[in-house]
Amino acid sequence: MNIPFLDNWRKRQGGTLAAAVETDPDGVAELLAECELLRVRAGQQGLELDDTPASLAALDQLSPRWRDDPEELPWLGNDAGLYLGTVIVRTVPGAAWDIWPSGRPVVRLESGREIDVVSAGLDWAMAGSPELSQVYAESAEN
Repeated sequence: MNIPFLDNWRKRQGGTLAAAVETDPDGVAELLAECELLRVRAGQQGLELDDTPASLAALDQLSPRWRDDPEELPWLGNDAGLYLGTVIVRTVPGAAWDIWPSGRPVVRLESGREIDVVSAGLDWAMAGSPELSQVYAESAEN
């Protein structure tokens, strides 16, 4: 996965993101929570993201102006997925970040189920479905 801020972080840390999840899960969680592009675009539409489930529902209601920029769309979708994961990890008991061998961050629920939040964020950014709040609700049930 080619995410510039992760690549820079890996160089500074001299390791992999998967290893960091085991040694510094809070640091990795903070890194993945940055979602700068999504936070800026939401702010431009008057929405402050506060890492709560209500903010996911509010994101779902925004006019999808980002679809007008095909170059920005995948970056925004990636950020949306990381933001979704951040909300799940911070509010669903037992949820935690995990890293697939490919380097893709996912959320592992207490039940063992893994949620590919990045794919969900990309689907949401490109098509509006599934809604981020819907993915969250399904995660909170397990």
